[in-house]
Amino acid sequence: MNLLKATGTIGGLTLVSRVLGLVRDSLFARYIGAGFASDAFLVAFRLPNMFRALFAEGAFAAAFVPMFNRKVADPNGEGLRTGLDFAEQALAVLLPVLIVMTVVLEVFAWPVTFALSGKFNGISADQFAFAVKLSRIQIPYLLFISVVSLFGGILNSMQKFWVNAAAPILLNVTLIAALLIFHSTDPLITARNQAIGVSVSGLLQLIWLAWSCHRNGVSLRLRLPRLTPEVRKLMSLILPAAAGAGAVQINLVISTALAASLLSHGSVTYIYMADRLNQLPLGLIGIGLGTVLLPTISRQLGAGQDLDALDTQNRGLELALLLTLPATVALVLCGEPIAAGLFGYGRFGATDVHYTAQALAAFSIGLPSYILVKVLTPGFYARHDTKTPVRLAIISMAVNLVGNLILIVPLKHMGPPLATAIASTVNVVMLYRTLVNRGHFAADRRLRRRAWRLLLAALAMGVVLWALQGRVMPYVHGSWLARIAALTVLVSAGGAVYAVATFALGAFSLADLQFLRRRRKVA
Repeated sequence: MNLLKATGTIGGLTLVSRVLGLVRDSLFARYIGAGFASDAFLVAFRLPNMFRALFAEGAFAAAFVPMFNRKVADPNGEGLRTGLDFAEQALAVLLPVLIVMTVVLEVFAWPVTFALSGKFNGISADQFAFAVKLSRIQIPYLLFISVVSLFGGILNSMQKFWVNAAAPILLNVTLIAALLIFHSTDPLITARNQAIGVSVSGLLQLIWLAWSCHRNGVSLRLRLPRLTPEVRKLMSLILPAAAGAGAVQINLVISTALAASLLSHGSVTYIYMADRLNQLPLGLIGIGLGTVLLPTISRQLGAGQDLDALDTQNRGLELALLLTLPATVALVLCGEPIAAGLFGYGRFGATDVHYTAQALAAFSIGLPSYILVKVLTPGFYARHDTKTPVRLAIISMAVNLVGNLILIVPLKHMGPPLATAIASTVNVVMLYRTLVNRGHFAADRRLRRRAWRLLLAALAMGVVLWALQGRVMPYVHGSWLARIAALTVLVSAGGAVYAVATFALGAFSLADLQFLRRRRKVA
């Protein structure tokens, strides 16, 4: 398997999705702005996202993909059939659980919304009822996206990475259409229509993945749920992984609730917009690498190719640093022109831009650790160890909680992002040290030699961006064409300086690029 090509495929489709996401967020800022309506929608959107990460994309994928891969790799030639039989068993148990969970959340949407928001900061009963309504509208998304995760895990294991990577595009296209066609002069109505669009997009993603599975010869039958030995094993792996994902999600819930209840209206939106920008490199690099590394390392370990698995993870770390360090420097230093160029018009004013840039700088300090977590955790999951990442994630959660409580009052909207960055850094250090102590990872000579050179190249780029951003600021408040041109100049100049610096310092070479393209992993 070609690591660079597979990561590039996922990264390319994720780039399309993230660009559409930025278009969506720009329209969201224009038509809804930063206030109660935007905060209410984003708090409600936290609910399906939380349970998606808790029970679907995070925990389920971490447990299901390695088990499915080992069955597909069966040398007797019945691997795919055995794997699909296992997938049907998993679906038979997963679907009823999701249906019950969806009904329960619909019934108890009021207390759940209260827990997510702290009833906001000084709103009326009618306003809170509106926030609960948005939560109920978006809850069905949980059911749809969880089944999507099952289909996506199957296709990823079959190395059809692009299908699952393309699914989030449907979310952004749906929400963009809702903003363009169904926006109103009343931001509350526009926010409600966005909530409807979320659930519609979940159904569209489910249809897309089911159709793609059918085209690739995968048709799952509905069965009566049975706790077979394989399903019991899957559940024993999911539960600790869900607890670990739960630690992360509890962090997000606490951060959102504190911001909604203690800070002024709009603070949740500043943090969200900053996180969306911070998620761009995370989606392009971290998710792509993590998606490719888990099945690749699982197959290599299953085939007894431990040295190949170690080399795969070293190259994954090297590629992560190569792409992450310049993004970190750029987002920390140039948050103001980036936020102004993308969001600064309509209902989103200059103060909103400034506060978003501050939150972005705080988030981006932890960008390398957010991505390195995605690279390191497959080293545990591929060995069917979902408990250790849980234990470390819980420690990280405690760090984040303490950080939030300490920082949110003095730093306001910068407090939760900075606490998240610190906690993620603690988590990645613990993950790294644990893998090394167990003998499951060792940084090779090439990685050690190049890491500090990549950092120097990123800092050189930062000097140029710092000098250049003052010149482009007047243009990021102009027309769409002027904004795009200004941001293009900023990004192009930074990229050119970084590319030259990496080659000049010996951090990367054309020979390395050719090697990565040729390199095949034996599955």
